[in-house]
Amino acid sequence: MLDRFDREINYLRISVTDKCNLRCVYCMPEEGVPLHRHDDFLSLEEITQTVKAGVKLGLTRIRLTGGEPLVKRGIVDLVGMIKGVKGVESLAMTSNGTLVERMAGELKRAGLDSMNISLDTLDPARYRKITRIGDIQSALRGIEAALKARFPLKLNMVVLNDTGAEEVRQMKRFCAQKGIKLQLINHYSLTEEKMNNYRYDRPPDCANCNRIRMLADCKLKPCLHSNIEIKLDLNNIESSLIKAIEYKPERGSVCLNRQIVEIGG
Repeated sequence: MLDRFDREINYLRISVTDKCNLRCVYCMPEEGVPLHRHDDFLSLEEITQTVKAGVKLGLTRIRLTGGEPLVKRGIVDLVGMIKGVKGVESLAMTSNGTLVERMAGELKRAGLDSMNISLDTLDPARYRKITRIGDIQSALRGIEAALKARFPLKLNMVVLNDTGAEEVRQMKRFCAQKGIKLQLINHYSLTEEKMNNYRYDRPPDCANCNRIRMLADCKLKPCLHSNIEIKLDLNNIESSLIKAIEYKPERGSVCLNRQIVEIGG
């Protein structure tokens, strides 16, 4: 489906939870996010119904995000349910990798097509500082498990203001040795004006944006860098998705009503 600016919108990013087992400094407040009841979030069946409606509109590329999607109860079942939707062309997931070791095989068997794993440094002490509570070894074991399960794998590295050039070179060598594609992400803030001339691979130029987002609390977000949200009408999901695509702005500005952990980046 085309939006008002003739961009083909074919990509639906689904934040299945705003909970995470890490506390990355650029993503989540140190104290975490307010606790929600299980009923505040979409059920697996409701998420799957939304995907079915989205496929009819041309939303054939699906990505599961968080928070950390692997803390979501029933996530493997959800992968299988979405993969069973006729018309889904690709089903991917973005994870911090720390829980992948014990779930990679199950996710592969359920039908997950590919994974992105977030890793901003190879230095254990710096990893701990960035994540506040993380152990880099769990993330590295997750990467190895994903490779063993034969996932096409992409590594997301957020380049922070204090990230050194040698750190980036080390990450490039690490990915080259393991046959992983590296994606460099320019650190950005939702409360600062969206730019179109970032130095690295991401965020993308607004003119090429092909996505909308569904948040865990039943809201549709046409643009990451915007306060615009549409309540998902579970009695008329297709109409809600159409509205989200129609409300998508020509370019992003700022988002003041959400934190990154709630949106999934």
